[in-house]
Amino acid sequence: MTSSSTAVAPGTGAGRSGAVDASAGRGAAPAQGLARFDWLWAALLTFVVASIGSGTAQPWRDELASWNAAQRETGDLVEMLGNVDAVSGAYYLLLHGWVSVFGDSPAMLRMPSALAMAGAAAFVVLTARGLFDRRAAVFAGVVFALVPAVSKYGQEARSYAFVVLAVAAATWLLMRALERPTAARWLPYAVAVAAAGLFHIVSLLFLLPHGIIVLMRWWRERSWRLPVSYAVTVVVALLPVVPLVLLGQRQVGRQISWLKAPHLRDLAGLWSNLAASPLVALALLGAALLPLAWSRGRRPAAELALVAALPIGVAWVISHGSTSYFLDRYLLFTLPAWVVLAAAGLGALRPRLLGVAGLVVLVALGVTDQRHLRTTYAKDRTDGRRVADVIAKDYRPGDGFAPVRGADRVFMIDFTVEYYLPERVKLKDVFAERSAVASDDLFPVECAQPAQCLNGTQRVWVVTWSGTSNPYHKLPADQEKALKDHYKVVRSTKAGSLQVTLVERTR
Repeated sequence: MTSSSTAVAPGTGAGRSGAVDASAGRGAAPAQGLARFDWLWAALLTFVVASIGSGTAQPWRDELASWNAAQRETGDLVEMLGNVDAVSGAYYLLLHGWVSVFGDSPAMLRMPSALAMAGAAAFVVLTARGLFDRRAAVFAGVVFALVPAVSKYGQEARSYAFVVLAVAAATWLLMRALERPTAARWLPYAVAVAAAGLFHIVSLLFLLPHGIIVLMRWWRERSWRLPVSYAVTVVVALLPVVPLVLLGQRQVGRQISWLKAPHLRDLAGLWSNLAASPLVALALLGAALLPLAWSRGRRPAAELALVAALPIGVAWVISHGSTSYFLDRYLLFTLPAWVVLAAAGLGALRPRLLGVAGLVVLVALGVTDQRHLRTTYAKDRTDGRRVADVIAKDYRPGDGFAPVRGADRVFMIDFTVEYYLPERVKLKDVFAERSAVASDDLFPVECAQPAQCLNGTQRVWVVTWSGTSNPYHKLPADQEKALKDHYKVVRSTKAGSLQVTLVERTR
């Protein structure tokens, strides 16, 4: 993936004020001196930015699902993956090992994602350097570190940062393999492809633009060695992913059945969410179009634009079939390509201060969003910490726990509270006939006869939604009846969008 032939962009002069510099994109010389470490400072900057305030926001339900899975014994976790969340299995296993060493505080749960984003930053810089020049690489390192989405998902205990890392690595490794297509260069590319698929199957859409780039190179060189080598590499890389695809297809109804076929307007919504800032998204898109305006950068820019845009378009089309995959975080892996394009565009502007000014503006547009990401309720308004504090303050051994589940179990209110309960508080989940671990599932099997499951429990902490005078709001009808028939309300406390009610047995 090297730069194309020389020419000045139509209607511009090389170095003319306010014009795009046509000298950029002529192919970067090997990095010398401090330039060799540009990838390192970019990685460190990204890690620092993503780590600042990472423990502030309360974990939301998807993160709590990660925590719940990761704290299980390895065998129990593997058994669960056979029934649900197999597509997240690689990440759960990684997080399981991590928390066993470093603990499960919010900051520690999210630390692996910050490290993954730091790794992605290194490959972003290397790609920008290889396709364009050092100025583009420096700009790319800054932009990537400070795009709000990088902090958002670098502070989230989910697999998306690892997918970004894998795809960013694959793009740079493809560039190297195309320069010298040897087995030693195709092998790490295969590893990156396999990692991307194992961390999130939808990310494999990047193989389509990669394949087109390979075919474009073949069309110019007419050597069958290149496409054959690429095809063999991809087939080998996908071998460990095939079982996951087959298992994931069996579980898709439980995983993403809530996603609906997207409309055209959803493309605009996805773009805003992709950067986690509508203003930054617009600025990023505008800057990303600049490299297409100058001849020397047109070919690498066009190839990179395929990596950035084609997966989004393909995901939109295929999501009109039986299953929708069109969700901003599923397509986050395209962000590195957009960042490199934008950095190349800003870096080529003349006078150079114009490019620096554009960089400053792009970063400044995200400051408000960066601050919001680090607030307590940035991810979720369900205040499990306050509920846990109320319970812990008046806890007695033998107390029961009745969180709202039923149709609302996807909100994982039980995890929200359990995460914050101190070790000394051991509540009996009164309406769980069989625990989630015993069921090899993310959720427990609830009692068919709730009244019988309450036998022997003197007090129960009921946690459900606030905003109503009914302390049993949204509990399944049979559970509500069992509590009303045998318990009286001692007190009820509102905690944000939740309310916690202590009930005591009357007969």
